[in-house]
Amino acid sequence: MEGDGTGVHQARVASRRLREAVPVLATGVKGARAGRIRRKVRRLTRALGTFREADVTLALLDELATRNTLPRLALEEVRREVIDERDRRRTAMLKRLEQVNLTKLDRRLETMAEALQQADAEDWRKLLGTRLVKRAKALGVAVAEAGQMYAPERLHVVRITVKKLRYALEIAAETGARPAAAPVRALKRAQDLLGRLHDFQVLQTHVKAVQAKPSQATLPPNLEVMARAIEDECRHLHGNYVALIPALNEVVDTTRRVVVPLIVRTARGRRQPVKMTLAARTRRRVRAELPPATSRA
Repeated sequence: MEGDGTGVHQARVASRRLREAVPVLATGVKGARAGRIRRKVRRLTRALGTFREADVTLALLDELATRNTLPRLALEEVRREVIDERDRRRTAMLKRLEQVNLTKLDRRLETMAEALQQADAEDWRKLLGTRLVKRAKALGVAVAEAGQMYAPERLHVVRITVKKLRYALEIAAETGARPAAAPVRALKRAQDLLGRLHDFQVLQTHVKAVQAKPSQATLPPNLEVMARAIEDECRHLHGNYVALIPALNEVVDTTRRVVVPLIVRTARGRRQPVKMTLAARTRRRVRAELPPATSRA
């Protein structure tokens, strides 16, 4: 609510983890109200998204300024553009957050936790396995369609599918499926790389927006210098991504052949403790990442 960049980021990550965990944990559990929880958390994710993007762009401009390799005038022109956009997005974010009552959401999560303690169904294993297969297939298709050419739209799809598979595999790792740990690390590396590439691509759009203003026609070509430097950085990051393609394909294969069979296999003698432990860990992780909540957010 205060617009703190770290808080916005942590809340958004926590909301994405909840969106992946809630439908899995609530499978076959009466009284969990998973559908309502997912809808509210999805609103939270969307409300935080655009503001977070502008905040990251400002941080990237700060980083570029410390390099002393780009025209200062161009950096300041773009910064003003991003600040204006950030203010507009913060206003929109606050309006959307007003539609999400965090106190009520927390109560529903507590209700879900209580329902889990009374449940002994193992249906969640099958659903998690199904989601992992779906996420892995989507990543494989996205990587294949993106190929090795620099295509921003297709790379964006790869980034999203990497993120979704990572969060699903994190749940698998929490259940004790050790083979999921290495794929999670590989996906984290890819997500960080593709995220940085996306940050530069967003910055590109702001540079183009400033260039398109009529007032820029009489200025020196500082913005063109900046645009070329950003494009070079994007191409460099894309080259690093291409080097990660074999690792991503290996993640897809490992998820299908190793992790999923291990997850769907019935764990006799420890069915309830596994589910309760998974629920408790998920709640602790989300609470640790969320900033202090107001009564209405």
